[in-house]
Amino acid sequence: MRKDTKEAISNPVFTKIVDSSRDLDLETYVIGGFVRDFLLGNKAPKDIDIVTVGSGIALARKVAEKLSGKPRVQVFKNFGTAMVHYQDFELEFVGARKESYRKESRKPTVENGSLEDDQKRRDFTINTLAISLNKSTYGQLLDPFQGLQDLQKGIIRTPLDPEITYSDDPLRMLRAIRFAAQLDFEIEISSLQAITTHKERIRIVSRERIVDELHKIMLCKKPSTGLRLLHKTELMPLILPELSALEGIEEVEGQRHKDNFWHTLEVVDNISRNTDDLWLRWAALLHDIGKAPTKKFDKKIGWTFHAHEFVGSKMVYKLFKRLRMPLNEKMKFVQKMVLLSSRPVILSKDFVTDSAVRRLIFDAGDHIDALMTLCEADITTKNPARQKKYLRNFKLVRKKITEVEERDRIRNFQPPISGELIMATFNIPPSKEIGVIKDAIKEAILDGEIPNEHQPAYKFMLDQGRKLGLKPIKDQD
Repeated sequence: MRKDTKEAISNPVFTKIVDSSRDLDLETYVIGGFVRDFLLGNKAPKDIDIVTVGSGIALARKVAEKLSGKPRVQVFKNFGTAMVHYQDFELEFVGARKESYRKESRKPTVENGSLEDDQKRRDFTINTLAISLNKSTYGQLLDPFQGLQDLQKGIIRTPLDPEITYSDDPLRMLRAIRFAAQLDFEIEISSLQAITTHKERIRIVSRERIVDELHKIMLCKKPSTGLRLLHKTELMPLILPELSALEGIEEVEGQRHKDNFWHTLEVVDNISRNTDDLWLRWAALLHDIGKAPTKKFDKKIGWTFHAHEFVGSKMVYKLFKRLRMPLNEKMKFVQKMVLLSSRPVILSKDFVTDSAVRRLIFDAGDHIDALMTLCEADITTKNPARQKKYLRNFKLVRKKITEVEERDRIRNFQPPISGELIMATFNIPPSKEIGVIKDAIKEAILDGEIPNEHQPAYKFMLDQGRKLGLKPIKDQD
């Protein structure tokens, strides 16, 4: 834990802020995440919150005048804040304030206040820490809520009664969980209980803000820390009911299935060791959501989840739409990963044929490596011998994929015969026969009947055309 707080404000940009505050006769401090991360020894963030007892906008303008290049001041009058982008820094200036809330909204009524008023309104004690930028107390740490002690103990605690903090602004419930996951801290027991008590208040928070916090949880070193807390506080069914539905084990006639909720959390942690790709991590989180609606018991074969991948991929769209997540290529990528999530698993259990590998490469395209990473993360068996066997089999599948791709060039497959060539060869207008021939060529290549080359495909096209009763203008066979 760092102690020399003057080191935190050694950058020349703070000198300009100190000089500007003196010119305007303002009392000014740097506060929040910048101070917290410095004390923790983490890489100092480039976004710096400056609070002043007076006009934050006036201070921002004065600072901008003193900085080289005189950067533009972005003013947000409704919030009484101003932003200055300088070099790599994002400086946000705000006047110290106190807040009061109405039950139906998380937007507070704001009035001018003291530094302590401003510290009280903040979410957690670790974010109330402030360093003085004033001449008489320059570099002094101001810590009225024992935030430094909580940093040292690894505790998330609210400066005020948590019942008030979370009811006033329920987004703080997700922020508490996110900070616990990011910093590997514990949420104080009264805070944890207050989150559960006020969980329904999450409904007044915009879905965009909820998703922003979910993304940050998903990008943590160990996302399951945050996901477990969402489950423990009963926020999970309010935000991601598709995941909550996976929890539990049923037993019929002595046959049980695994708990797919806890399995999913293991998969997310597994994949997070191998990729920082947010959307691949989301694919890991959602890969089994189709199992809840497809679960059935068959007396002959036990528990089944037929077509859960297909059902799950359809559920991805509904989930993204409900949470206002992007319905673009990112969503389609997650859908594809969910849809194909069992394919490599099946291949790893059986003798791997070239045909099956070609079809997998064709369907996955450029995402074949991501798909394999997902499937390897899906191995959660606690049996070391079985785990070793699965990983060895997946290694063989990867090797086979490389061999087949180098030979047959299936990834991003483009048919060697175009529809235009089919029409010209048989002198026919656009018709269903063209689609039939193109599909037959594609299937023949994927099955290994013909190589992915023009001449063999052209010959195959002529044969298929004859079977459909078509006569080529010039038979090149």
